[in-house]
Amino acid sequence: MKIKPSKKSGSVVVELNPRDSERLSQGAALANGTPPPFKLTKILVPIDFSDCSKKALQYAVPFAKQFGATITLLHVVHVNYVGGPEFGALDFPLSEIDLRKSAEQQLAELAATEVQPQTAAATLVRIGQEVVEIVGAAKELESDLIIISTHGRTGLKHVFMGSVAENVVRLAPCPVLVVREHEHEFLKQ
Repeated sequence: MKIKPSKKSGSVVVELNPRDSERLSQGAALANGTPPPFKLTKILVPIDFSDCSKKALQYAVPFAKQFGATITLLHVVHVNYVGGPEFGALDFPLSEIDLRKSAEQQLAELAATEVQPQTAAATLVRIGQEVVEIVGAAKELESDLIIISTHGRTGLKHVFMGSVAENVVRLAPCPVLVVREHEHEFLKQ
C-alpha cells in the first residue's frame, strides 16, 4: 500500500496492490460484524505413505488453498526393537537413521509433487509412537487442524493394532478431520 499526497490540498492518493485490497475487504467484513467462521493457518497431515494417507493429503490441499494455510507433512518412524540371539546383532541407531533418511526423501518428493505447486508445505519426520508424536507435533506447531486417514480396521485387527486416528481424535489439541479409505467422495479431481 502506498499513500501519496494528491494535487488537491488536504487529500491523499492510496495505491493498493491485490494483497492489500484483500486485506481491506477482510477488515470491512470484520467491521460489519461478519467475521470469518474460522481461520486456518497450519494444517498437520500425518503420512504413512499408504494410498489412504495420500487421500487425506488430497483433502488437505484444498483446505490449505482456501485459507492460505501451510501444510506440514508428518511421518512417524515406528521402530520395533525386537531382539535376541536369533536376530543377530542389529545396529538400532543405524537402522533409525536409514529409516529417517528414507522418510525425509519420500516426504520431500510428496510435498514437491502434491502440495507445493498449490500451497506452502513443510515436512517433519519423528521417531516414536504414532499417536504420541502426532499429538506432540500438533501442540508444538500450534496446528489449527489435523487431517488424518483411517484404514477402518474392525474386529481383531482393531483390537491388536489399535486405531491411530481414533486416539489422535481423543488427544489432539485441535480439531481433527478423519478421512476414511472408502467413503462417499466429494472432492473434485
